[in-house]
Amino acid sequence: MPREAKHRGEGLRAQLEYLAVAGLVRGLGALPRPAARRLGEWLGRTALAASSRLRRVGSRNLEIAFPEMPPAERERILVEVFRGLGWQLAEFCRMPHYTGEEVQRFVRYDEAGLRHYLAARERGKGVLVLTGHLGAWELSSFFHSLMGFPMAMVIRRLDNRRVDALVNGIRCLHGNRVLDKDDFARGLLAAMHAGETVGILMDTNMTPPQGVFVPFFDVPACTASGLARVALKTDATVLPGFLLWEKSEGRYVLRFGEPLELVRTGDAAADIVANTALFARVTERYVREYPEQWLWVHRRWKTRPPGEPGLY
Repeated sequence: MPREAKHRGEGLRAQLEYLAVAGLVRGLGALPRPAARRLGEWLGRTALAASSRLRRVGSRNLEIAFPEMPPAERERILVEVFRGLGWQLAEFCRMPHYTGEEVQRFVRYDEAGLRHYLAARERGKGVLVLTGHLGAWELSSFFHSLMGFPMAMVIRRLDNRRVDALVNGIRCLHGNRVLDKDDFARGLLAAMHAGETVGILMDTNMTPPQGVFVPFFDVPACTASGLARVALKTDATVLPGFLLWEKSEGRYVLRFGEPLELVRTGDAAADIVANTALFARVTERYVREYPEQWLWVHRRWKTRPPGEPGLY
């Protein structure tokens, strides 16, 4: 194919992707919240039914994490995961319409956790929120900004620039900002020196040298080490933070854990690994408590230590 024609085709595909995403955001966003969540749930369940690959990866991850779990329980968890993803899609599309008063009807702070966050912020050395693809992670930072606490988020830019601008425009409606994952170190250090808050998703597969191998569900997982490096360098407070669906309340609860005590032995390389392992343990603890709300369809253990066979 001639280069000019190829570029036209790529441009057309990008335009169609953008129109589809923008239409979905407008369509779901225009619905009342209950209807949007019902439609989002249907879309989530349809996606699971239509993708044998996602089902296969999710089942394999659950087998790795919970080897004794019966297949029927794994299937139940996957169904719940995709219901939650559908709900999150609906919430994301509705976010441009939310006000602080409205959102507090279905999201609340855990009071002890909010005290942890405010105390960490008062230290003035910056707050690093250890988080992951658990619960309603997109709504989490948005709610926090609506409540008067805008933050930065480390994200990977989407390949489609117009979709990327649309998504990040919604994320940043109330003062949030994004730091590009591919070049975030300088911005992250500057944010900590300014006493700001930055959320970092720490539960995705990495490759060396950006990642180090630490246990996650007792299996070595290549895990981003940047959070540990920055925390040790700046003395910023590291807080776990997750927005979790509480079925008994019928709403989301934003939970900040107690500040994590970092390992500081003076051996920089060993301390980076030890603290990355600490962050993985904390994330695992939350996932074990809310297994139906974690993104099991990501190949978390894709990168293997040298000499080890693949798990997928």
